[in-house]
Amino acid sequence: MSKDLHEHLPNLPSEVLQEFTQWCVTQHAREAGYEFTPNETKLENLSTADYIPEIVGQFMDTTRKDIRTGLVATFAGKKADNHSLSGLAAMVDFVSLYVKHLFPSEGNDETQAEELLNKASEEQFNKLAQIAQEHNVSLSV
Repeated sequence: MSKDLHEHLPNLPSEVLQEFTQWCVTQHAREAGYEFTPNETKLENLSTADYIPEIVGQFMDTTRKDIRTGLVATFAGKKADNHSLSGLAAMVDFVSLYVKHLFPSEGNDETQAEELLNKASEEQFNKLAQIAQEHNVSLSV
C-alpha cells in the first residue's frame, strides 16, 4: 500500500478529510511541539468545505510566527502544488506536509531529520488509514 498521502486524498469522503485535518493540526502538530486549540465557535455548524479552510487558517495564523515556519509553509505549498490536487484534497495535502515538516525542528543532522520525517509520514498514513476505515473506506494501493 502506498504511503504517499496525496495519492489517496482525492478519493476519500469529505468526513475523512475533515477528521484527518483536525488530527493533523491538533494532535500531530502537538507532537512536533506546536500547541493549537481551535476556536470552536468559528467552526460550529460549518460544512466540510468551509470547516477545513477555517481550521487550517486558524492553525497557520497560530504557528507561522517565525522565519522557519514561514519557510516550511512555502516548502509545503510548493510540494503540494506539484501534486496537482484541487479543492479540499489540496488543502489537506498542504497541511499534512506543513505539519510533517515542522518535526525536524532541532539539530542539523540530516539523518536525524530524515528519520523524523519518515516517522511523521508513517504516523500520518496510519492515522489516515484508521480514520478511513472508521468511515468504511479502505485506502487502495
